[in-house]
Amino acid sequence: LSFPGMVQKLDQKLPVANEYLLLSGGVREGVVDIDLDELNVYARGTDYDMDFTLLVPALKLHDRNQPVTLDMRHSALCHSWLSLRLFDEGTISKWKDCCTIVDHINGATNYFFSPTKVADWFYDSISIVLSEIQKKPQRGMPKVEKVEKNGTIISIILGVGSSRMLYDIVPVVSFKGWPAVAQSWLMENHFWDGKITEEEVISGFYLVPACSYKGKKDNEWRLSFARSEVQLKKCISSSLMQAYQACKAIIIKLLSRPKAISPYHLRSMMLWACDRLPANYLAQEDYAAHFLLGLIDDLQHCLVNKMCPNYFIPQCNMLEHLSEETVMLHARKLSSVRSDPAEHLRTAIEHVKAANRLTLELQRRGSTTSIP
Repeated sequence: LSFPGMVQKLDQKLPVANEYLLLSGGVREGVVDIDLDELNVYARGTDYDMDFTLLVPALKLHDRNQPVTLDMRHSALCHSWLSLRLFDEGTISKWKDCCTIVDHINGATNYFFSPTKVADWFYDSISIVLSEIQKKPQRGMPKVEKVEKNGTIISIILGVGSSRMLYDIVPVVSFKGWPAVAQSWLMENHFWDGKITEEEVISGFYLVPACSYKGKKDNEWRLSFARSEVQLKKCISSSLMQAYQACKAIIIKLLSRPKAISPYHLRSMMLWACDRLPANYLAQEDYAAHFLLGLIDDLQHCLVNKMCPNYFIPQCNMLEHLSEETVMLHARKLSSVRSDPAEHLRTAIEHVKAANRLTLELQRRGSTTSIP
């Protein structure tokens, strides 16, 4: 995808030597910890065939190796405001218009990088770049089918041959090193110890444009460990990954209203299960069905106790804001799944297969007629 580079050329706001992170799966699939309430519903097969998430750093702090201390005084756990005081004058003047400004009694002005203003700027810039591309289409360039702003995320659907690719593009702040708030997590024993190095796990983190339940939307960013999660995924057995995908299909279908449990919560529970359970048990090849039941039980437990700790910052409970009514409603739905998981799984799989069949049908028809 070359358009983040084209956005950089527009007004030089983005870092020149930028490092994007492309994740397999869209935001709705839980690849990053972003609330799904503001996202339009897209269905695989109907709206797109493959989905990705692209993290594009608007700012990067890559020159420090000590623990990064963020200003969390105004925010809920796992969230932070970002003062541009950490950056040079050039950066401040470049991004001033994407900040909220706080004047202090002593006459100093503080610029806080605003996730909502950055997302607005990013959407406008991407729209300009894409309309330029469409004016001068080149051979082999993907066709832009849709560009939409979903909260602070920009969703683009591109037609590539007969497939439609969904890219959820997320403006982020990228850091090297590790946040001080997650330092104690490194002291614990983990399932990945000895499989990958600590350096690989803690190479950096992000701030993503998402705010806490009671936070100030214009100022608050959420800590994201997407880079570490890519590494941890390498240490998870294929049986457990299958169980996770199956469980995810069930919750996306069954627990989508009211929004309470996201696939990201399930992913965190799976990582906790990996830390808790014996490695030789998790390595069993044909245990996907056992693992699926285990994940459903863990999910049920989290709901009933209204407790799902963030894997990297365990003192942060990701379900804290839910009402008793919502958690009990979902817990009841889950117990019906638990009593007949095969049936629910069959329905969820049929759902995915139907979407895939529709995709193939559209592709087949697309090769002979143009679909409006």
